[in-house]
Formats: sequence, structure tokens, C-alpha cells
Amino acid sequence: MLTILLIICGFGLAAQEPVLAAEPAPARIHLAQSDGPSLSEAVEQVRRQYNGRIVSAETKRSGNREVHHIKVLTEDGKVKTVKVQGRTLGNKG
Repeated sequence: MLTILLIICGFGLAAQEPVLAAEPAPARIHLAQSDGPSLSEAVEQVRRQYNGRIVSAETKRSGNREVHHIKVLTEDGKVKTVKVQGRTLGNKG
């Protein structure tokens, strides 16, 4: 499990903008990529999408897939948890 606490997010990644799924909290961002973004790419996408400050980011495993759980402090002062699909994992382990 990879856990990262990010106080200030200053990544300069040129990633594709995410497409939001229409569902209540926690929001999910589905990306049109075959192998999903890394945690740092997902963090940058969420930061840009919500124009907010990242509070924490963590990668968890869900079946054979990584899911990045990212908490962002939005402009209106609310903390929102966003889930981003990550890489597909093999059946090793």
C-alpha cells in the first residue's frame, strides 16, 4: 500500500483532463487510458479539476486494480474525496 500526505501539490505534469462520473460523493474520475494514471498524475488531475489543495492521497487495491483515494480542499472550504482508477494489477502475490 502506498500512502502519501501532500501538503503542497506543485507537480508540473501535462496529463489529460479527467472526465467526471455523475455520482454523489465520493466522486470518481474515469480516465480514457488503458493502464490508468500513477498516483502523482491522479493527484495533479484532481488538483486541477477542483482548483484546490490536496490534503492526502493514498493508493489502495480493489480486486486487480489500483484505486487512488485523493482528498482535496475545494475553494469553498470543503474536503472532498475523489477516487481515480489506477493501474490494472497482475495476479502475482
